[in-house]
Amino acid sequence: MRRGAAGRLLRLLVNGLLVGLLMVPGSGAAATPMVSPLPNTPPSRPHLVPPAADAVAELPMTTVITPSAFDQLQTDLQTIAGQSGAQVGISLQELSGPRRNSLSLNGNRSFYAASAYKVPLLMAEAEEIASGQVKGTDVLCFIAEDAEDGWFDDYDDGSCFSRDALAQRTGRYSDNTAAHILVRYLGGPDALNSYARSIGMTASALWIPNTTTTDDLTAAWVNESLGRLGDAAAQRWLYPVLTHTTNEQGMPAGLPGTATVVHKVGTMYGTENDLGYVVGGRISYVLSVSVDGIDEAAGWSVIARVSARIWQYELTRPEFAVPVIKPEAPRPPETRS
Repeated sequence: MRRGAAGRLLRLLVNGLLVGLLMVPGSGAAATPMVSPLPNTPPSRPHLVPPAADAVAELPMTTVITPSAFDQLQTDLQTIAGQSGAQVGISLQELSGPRRNSLSLNGNRSFYAASAYKVPLLMAEAEEIASGQVKGTDVLCFIAEDAEDGWFDDYDDGSCFSRDALAQRTGRYSDNTAAHILVRYLGGPDALNSYARSIGMTASALWIPNTTTTDDLTAAWVNESLGRLGDAAAQRWLYPVLTHTTNEQGMPAGLPGTATVVHKVGTMYGTENDLGYVVGGRISYVLSVSVDGIDEAAGWSVIARVSARIWQYELTRPEFAVPVIKPEAPRPPETRS
């Protein structure tokens, strides 16, 4: 074979080999390599397995309940009572606002009533005057058995006073002899206790042994302030004799001058009581506080602190709007064919 023909044959063989190599799948020598497409899989992410039911039940759960302003009030009053070193009874009933709370801290504990018995006495007088059974101008006379040390000393055999005058002495000045005259004309201690029970003072034994509770005192004042004991006519007669009294060291001392306090105090044998109806702007409530076991000045101070804390709460408590839900109009009965 000639050399030229042999060279051409060799080139043909080499070119064929190269073409074969270029057509082998996956060969790195291919100009345009063939790539098998990957499966259409989602992006990689952790594989979540739902926990078993038992495991869910065992997971720790924490419920956080924020104390309300009223809860905080109760805590603060308990602190005041605890720090005083005395036995303290507190009974509160709100009369204003759509949500009217009540509070009783040792409210059923029995305390010596002292002059607190004069409150149901004067309420009875007010109701009788409002109903026309008696008059403020009626003349009531003193007898020796009525005598007891007090604010006034002008009681002599045969001396007489109007019911209005005796009520003024009993309420504003807490005069004992004037109160005794009114109790006698009411019908005596039994009549006084019967009336007290009828206005909510079911745990009290007035006059002898003369004990009461702050819950009882508040119940009486709630009935009076809501007009249940002779309505406005009774209140017009009663409220002036129990406002701006000679002892304002308790509840009034914890309140601003803009507040009106219709109240009565009583103090004896180491017990201080203050009970009444408080009104100021949109605020109104009934409060009774009794303190026993500390000196008199300290007792009035505790009552003033309780009064101030309650007023602070009442002044800042949120207003709660009461939803007005109109009754749905009655639907005609369905008729089925």
